[in-house]
Amino acid sequence: MYSSGMRPSFTLGIEEEYQTIDPVTRDLRSHIQTEMLAKGKLRLEERVKAEMHQSVVEVGTRICQNIKEAREDITDLRRQMIQLAEEAGLLLVAGATHPFADWRAQEIYPDPRYAQVVEDLQLVARANLIFGLHVHVGIEDREAAIRVMNSMRYFLPHILALSTNSPFWLGMNSGLKSYRAKVFERFPRTNLPDYFSSYSEFENYVNLLIKTGCIDNAKKIWWDIRPHPFFNTIEIRVCDIPLRVEETIALAALIQATAATLWRLHARNIDYRQYSRALLMENKWRAVRYGLDGMLIDFGREKEVPERDLIHEYLSFVGDMADELGSREEIGYINRILEMGTGADRQLKVFAESGGDMKAVVDYMAAETRAGL
Repeated sequence: MYSSGMRPSFTLGIEEEYQTIDPVTRDLRSHIQTEMLAKGKLRLEERVKAEMHQSVVEVGTRICQNIKEAREDITDLRRQMIQLAEEAGLLLVAGATHPFADWRAQEIYPDPRYAQVVEDLQLVARANLIFGLHVHVGIEDREAAIRVMNSMRYFLPHILALSTNSPFWLGMNSGLKSYRAKVFERFPRTNLPDYFSSYSEFENYVNLLIKTGCIDNAKKIWWDIRPHPFFNTIEIRVCDIPLRVEETIALAALIQATAATLWRLHARNIDYRQYSRALLMENKWRAVRYGLDGMLIDFGREKEVPERDLIHEYLSFVGDMADELGSREEIGYINRILEMGTGADRQLKVFAESGGDMKAVVDYMAAETRAGL
């Protein structure tokens, strides 16, 4: 199919979206009136930017050659953003939803691009007060990128389950481990993509949407995984932002090793089994609802299996590639997540132990955001 000479770079890029919070009320607070963004741009240049809501700030690493570089970069970004928030009299929190903030009270960032999104999507855009983690993996050959994307869809529910960190919404326990996923799917062109037989089939799809006025460019395709329209990467967008930077690094390492493992199979003309989107969405729902505590479907065996068992199998599936990429230590932290629970599990524990005190949950989230820095 392709010669090993075409081996992708598997470079990494990590983007995290943070909450800016009032230290007194613990509610979300706009960073607009502060110098936070301006200072951030001075210190971190293009690595920091505003998001649609004024209480969201996004950082992105440079293109990193390996997980060690990515670790250094994202850790530095987090540390600097915490510092900038403090200088602005704010707290920085990594959580995929805020436990009790009301999106109706949140202002939209003044920018023509966001104004257009709100115009197009109306209340759906305004209510989209969520915070994600996006991981880019460099795959230069576009055909290879599509084939890896097709196969990687199978693993996205498992990756989501490990990242779940949004159990609360509008001051309520949603009963889900990733409420963020349900908020975001109100947007058009979200969730898992269909199978594409080639890059040209994907291009034809994009061109038809542009031609018919559905989108102005492929960035408005918000799937859980996509070939990035402007970079030679596949972008995995399924994750909640986790509490700890170590969790982010572990997920990025797992994503990179998964892409590389699947690419190597394709390069040997071994195709990973494809399942329909309808089936894969069953597993996604289970990941959203139960996180690591659920049973996911093993489609090969046609039976339910505890998610934790599947994660152990998954880790051995990518083990060789983790060694090759030098990321075994980073991926090893996944075992720690299995022990201590995801951010959602830990938030729920604090909520229960504090007698339902949402402010205690926010304080815990702020502490975890700083953990290990």
